[in-house]
Amino acid sequence: MVEYESAATGLLPLPDWAKEELSELKGHQKQDLITGTANDDVEDAYDRARADVLATQTESGLDLVTEGQLRWDDMLSHVLSVNDNVDTRGIVRYYDNNNFYREPVVTGALEPTGDVARDLERAADTTDGTLCGVLPGPYSLAELATDEFYGEDRFLEALATYLAGEATECPDLDTLFLLEPSLAVHDTEEPVRVREAIDTVADAVDASVLVHTYWGTIPENVYGHLLDAAIEGVGYDLVTSRVGSTSLADEYGTPEEVVLGVVNGQNTILEDATDVRRDIDEFVDRADATLERVYAAPNTELFYLPTNRCEAKLETLARAVDSVEVSA
Repeated sequence: MVEYESAATGLLPLPDWAKEELSELKGHQKQDLITGTANDDVEDAYDRARADVLATQTESGLDLVTEGQLRWDDMLSHVLSVNDNVDTRGIVRYYDNNNFYREPVVTGALEPTGDVARDLERAADTTDGTLCGVLPGPYSLAELATDEFYGEDRFLEALATYLAGEATECPDLDTLFLLEPSLAVHDTEEPVRVREAIDTVADAVDASVLVHTYWGTIPENVYGHLLDAAIEGVGYDLVTSRVGSTSLADEYGTPEEVVLGVVNGQNTILEDATDVRRDIDEFVDRADATLERVYAAPNTELFYLPTNRCEAKLETLARAVDSVEVSA
């Protein structure tokens, strides 16, 4: 029997009170970006905001909650930006949308900072919910960052080793999401190297590792290598690529676990739980018979949304999963 769980998978919006308070404490200039150290007032504000979003996720009925990544200044590259051997430079468009981030430029050897682990440890002390971890995938991070140290042949592997080190320092987790939008947006010419990089991160932890992709359908050659990777699950964006994703699962099968992006993280329009359930059921009906677990999630991070819309979408996910369980 297939098990169903609801989850958020990345950066969540700051509570409104925290936006105002942190704006006064941090400012908006480049020198005010998160660097891995902050004064006590800033850390206290983030601690209270983290507790706020953890409570919101639990009250929404989510089965898995995230730390919220509230200290992240952008969607994916934060883990590089806090490193001493990385410079943050000009503003760059985040894929093909209206979000931007500061370009992280690697200028020296990367050593784990423990930054993500520290936030997860604080979250674990704050919530009784089931906490999952979130990291960027090595391929997407390589696509978003610039290398001035390793060289083209070594950069992806270096990032994988760096992420593995960050993951190793995290507290014990049942689930780790690796966010890999670039796998669906860009058709890599080196899927074997990408799979090996993902394996490096996955092998570093005992958690169930789920590679979540979005903004398109995973190319067939890449998908085949993902199915052979040392991971438990793959993510599919059913918001922007429902037909392509379900066809992929129908033709090539699925791993034992899947993440289904079934609510839109970039749009304030609220989905109906019944429609979300229908999309889940359709995918499961066409998936491999070995499918054991489905995570219902946003297709992308929810940070873009107003807090009330984010909360409503989380509640929709929880209701959709509950209705699936009732009908199973």
